[in-house]
Order: sequence, then structure tokens, then C-alpha cells
Amino acid sequence: MPEGGLPDPSSSAAGAQPSASEILGAALGGAARRAGLDPAEGRSTRHVVWSAMGGWRGILESVLPSLAFVVLFTLTQQLVLSLAVSVGIAAIFTVIRLLQKQPVAAALGGLIAAVAAAALSLWTGRAADNFLWGFATNGLYGTAFLISALVGWPLIGLAVGFLMGEGTAWRVDRRKRRAFFWLSIAWASLFAARLLVQVPLYFANDVTALGTLKLVMGLPLFAPLVAVTWLAVRALYPPSPR
Repeated sequence: MPEGGLPDPSSSAAGAQPSASEILGAALGGAARRAGLDPAEGRSTRHVVWSAMGGWRGILESVLPSLAFVVLFTLTQQLVLSLAVSVGIAAIFTVIRLLQKQPVAAALGGLIAAVAAAALSLWTGRAADNFLWGFATNGLYGTAFLISALVGWPLIGLAVGFLMGEGTAWRVDRRKRRAFFWLSIAWASLFAARLLVQVPLYFANDVTALGTLKLVMGLPLFAPLVAVTWLAVRALYPPSPR
């Protein structure tokens, strides 16, 4: 397999170009590997979960902007101040990564999301609208995981297949296919649960409860599901004896 994770076109029949599933699987597998989620590396579950969250820096980048917004708005009811501090914190994390010449994708993505959400909230004048961006991303991710599972190409399987160097060959293994189906359903359920709990609070305009539950249903639910996914994948691909 050539560098980059894509199958070698010359090895396929008549030099066929990689299919859409192969391209998507390679992209997902590469993203998972960069996040430290490669089962072939033999890392412990704790180490994998910690890497997936980005360590202390990743946790702070994920939590502090939202936490600052919720606390400040609850105490002051000042929308502009709360949004400014929230976006400012996200910007500081991005600048620090730039100065340290570290990967900025996660921090930059968080900054863009914070700016977009803040702009919408300022435009409408409703603090609750600062959470609409999160609703949209949860809806998109949840839909993608659900549809991929239902059509027989679960995203978990695509990512793991390319991480383990077997491409889409896992689809002929009923055990793997079933496991990847239910793992993808589990991820879709996580995103759906966030929406089911948080959207009613949005319509009730309860910013404090909405922001609090966003934090509670963020990393505290993400981390255990990463661990379950990792353990399931390790069971399907046990380490080769040395």
C-alpha cells in the first residue's frame, strides 16, 4: 500500500481508480492515526482515550470557551462580554499553537466555530443561538454515522479497515461487519442524545442549563465511547504474537 493509505491503483483490476469508499476510508483512517487511534501501535486504552481528547490542552481548548460563556452570561447577562471572552480564549489557544509551531487544526477549528456561533448570536441578539453551531455539527455527525451504518458502510469500519491495512475487506467478515455497524449506531446515538436533551432547552431559552449540559454531554460522554470503540476494535484485531 503506498504512502497516504490509498490502495495502489496498479494493483486493482485494469488499473481502476480508488472508489469513493476507499478514498473516504483512507481519509478517516489517516485522521484516526493522527489522533493516536491506531490499534497497530499497541497502546493502552487510557493512552488512546487521552490522545483522542488531545491531552490537557485539548480538554482546555474544548471546555474553557464554552465554560467562560456560560459562567459570564449567567452572572452578568451581558451577551457581548460573554461572547468576547469566549472567542478571545479560543483565539489565545490558536495563537499559542502557532507560536509553538504545533498543529493548529483542532484549535483553529474551535476558533472558527466560536466566531461563527458568536456572530450568529450577536446578529439575533439571543444568547441561546450561540449553541446552534453545535446543534448543526451534532446533527451532521449523527446523520453520517447513522446512514453509513444503515447502508452497510459504517464509518467506523471504513476508518479501522484502512488503519489495519485491509481496506474494505472487513465487509466479508460477518463478525466485523456487525461490530462496526453497532459501533457506528452507538456514535450516532451519542449525537442524537445531545440534540434530544439540549434542543428543548434552546427553545426554552435556558442558556445556563443548555451550556451546562453541553459541557456534561461533551467529553464526559465522548471519552467512554472512544474507550468502548477501541476495546471492540482490539478484540477484532488482536495483536500478533511476537
